Amino acid sequence: MDLHLNDKRALVTGSSSGLGAKIAERLAAEGAAVVVHGRDEARAAAVAGAITDAGGRADAVTGDLGADAGADAVAGAALAGGPVDILVNNAGAFDVTATWQGTTADDWAALYNTNVISAVRAIHRLVPAMRERGWGRVIQISSVTGRLPQATQPHYAATNAARGNLAASLSRELRGTGVTSNAVAAGGILTPANREMLTRWGREQGMGETWEEIEPRLVAAHGPNDVGRVGRRAEYADLVAFLASPLSGYITGANLSVDGGWRDA
Repeated sequence: MDLHLNDKRALVTGSSSGLGAKIAERLAAEGAAVVVHGRDEARAAAVAGAITDAGGRADAVTGDLGADAGADAVAGAALAGGPVDILVNNAGAFDVTATWQGTTADDWAALYNTNVISAVRAIHRLVPAMRERGWGRVIQISSVTGRLPQATQPHYAATNAARGNLAASLSRELRGTGVTSNAVAAGGILTPANREMLTRWGREQGMGETWEEIEPRLVAAHGPNDVGRVGRRAEYADLVAFLASPLSGYITGANLSVDGGWRDA
């Protein structure tokens, strides 16, 4: 399917590794010019270089979206190559070991700044021009924990509920402008780093020795879903690419679950 992205330019925040890198690669494969963002210059440049080596168009920018000065730098560098038509707010943080007792009010504020306000900074700097041009796509990468919070990571779950709410509110603000706003609520994401960490943890828990043995047991115990496995990065990136395209013009204000049918038990 041709997603008609050849004349579009996209900024994917937090795309120097993991899911963000796969989203950037997918958009570039569909013809979009991609701006790879991270806080580590070498890692962002490596992802952008791999995209260009594969025949795509990519630039790398670095900066901390957790502060206004960093957001100014990121937006300025992204816009130096041309107008940004697509903003994918993927940058975020989590800590699977966090608990109610172990997180302070300052921890909550810091994570909210990273996972929510950083996205707002990018929106403030890039979306007004989309509105003026009469076309744009804004996509928040969120988590299923926003609607299915657990006792652990309470601050993370709260930020994901905010991300979905942010996307819906922004769609109301942008109604009739040609700019859409949506969120993708992800279930488990099998990044290379996650696979290594979860395999090691699964062995410690007696779930098996190989990832193939551990995965179904891990999912059943800690993230039960109807597919019975963890989501692959490409499965998320494919949906994001569609939402970023002109073909998705009738989808806005949505918080789309991509979680294998994740359930409470």
